[in-house]
Amino acid sequence: MTIQEILQKQPKEAIETLQEKSITVRSWEELVKEYDSNLHDVMDKTIYPDTTTEDGAIEKVSRISLDLQRLATKRIVELICGIPIKRVYNYEEGNERQKQVADVIEQILIRNRIDSVNIERLNSLFAACETATLWFAVQQPTSIYGVESKLKIRCRTYSPMDGYMIYPYFDSETDDLAALSFGVEKTEGESTIEYFDVYTADRHIRYKKIEEWVIERDEKISIGKIPAVYCLRPNPAWENTSNLVSEMEWALSRNGNYLRKNSRPLLAVFADEEVSFDQSPEGDIDKQGKVAAKDVAQFPSGSDARYVVWQQAVENLKFYVGELRQSFFTQLQLPDWSYESMKLTPMSGEARKQMFIDAHLKVIDESGRIIEMLDREISVVKEFAKVILGSGYEKDVNSVQIENIITPFSIADEKELISNLTNATGGKAIMSQREAIKNLGYSSDVERTLREITEETNFSSLEMTV
Repeated sequence: MTIQEILQKQPKEAIETLQEKSITVRSWEELVKEYDSNLHDVMDKTIYPDTTTEDGAIEKVSRISLDLQRLATKRIVELICGIPIKRVYNYEEGNERQKQVADVIEQILIRNRIDSVNIERLNSLFAACETATLWFAVQQPTSIYGVESKLKIRCRTYSPMDGYMIYPYFDSETDDLAALSFGVEKTEGESTIEYFDVYTADRHIRYKKIEEWVIERDEKISIGKIPAVYCLRPNPAWENTSNLVSEMEWALSRNGNYLRKNSRPLLAVFADEEVSFDQSPEGDIDKQGKVAAKDVAQFPSGSDARYVVWQQAVENLKFYVGELRQSFFTQLQLPDWSYESMKLTPMSGEARKQMFIDAHLKVIDESGRIIEMLDREISVVKEFAKVILGSGYEKDVNSVQIENIITPFSIADEKELISNLTNATGGKAIMSQREAIKNLGYSSDVERTLREITEETNFSSLEMTV
């Protein structure tokens, strides 16, 4: 069934058809139970209840949750976006019109803070398994793109983490994205209203439901393609490691109960005669509300009294949890670069680089779908650039080729890099003095600093000749 046929149906029938996903994506309601450590089983009192003492008091059990699923999501996004995703523009050398096109497209992306958008939507992709970004224009005169424009281009990211349901509809014959829809519930006053937005290559329809579904808006899309990009992932960033996290949480929590119960020193008296202790109400009261023994007691001759402390096998617990933690990061191909891990394992600079090899392979493995999404996005932004620049620039916009490059984050050794580049050029300079001053960042006025350095150099040369 074509998207045109679907949109001709009654609102309720059209929405039900568009909500039938042809792809399988785990729901956020299921994923959030793993992503949010406060929702883990060890925190659920119905699964792991507090205990009740003999006198009816509630004694809280030890609950230790580990936020490792969220950490895995942040870690892979940091590896991808720690060095911002770069765009390389290829156009005919000396063609000023194509250069202007490249500048306008770059300004559209920069003005929408594309680096922050990438971080936001990749967090959604690796946590909720899907993300979508909508591009749209608003009537607002501006010159921020380097040319005068009556429109301002903006973008917005939609994610199940923010309450939006994303429904991609693919053409059954070509398998191309034919429509992208967003569903959300909003509270307006005392009423809860549902909205369902559908974007196709030529139409935007907004359905609204108070009691029944009705069409609230039906407008034309002029750029000739869906003004949005969609990306999905079959599994979240933590893949199938939630069982490892759960095992660590239970081990630590149960051990916490034993520690709490047995870590208080017990005064043991070894004597042949019975020794009585003053347990009168005048004695000290401990934290559990029980009367504690007095600080001074008299024992028979030859008896022995000493504190007995529980000797727990902590090394076994440390080994068990440590192995599970290591297995977690190993399976996910992510480096465990926490301060404690780095402190316990002294490494040279070269060794620290080597620990990123597995992570770099992970980024390469993940970059395919991300580059595909970014390439689609460039094609959408190009259409908006045509509107800003005017119809006479269509050929120039199409001629500009843009490549998205993902550089995995690593610990950089700039001294080594500069040395290698200098050797490659036969010892010649690889940067102008102006660029060096600018990259250093100490000068607030690069041109003035360069001029002053030149004047000082000339003055010193003049003194030497005199």
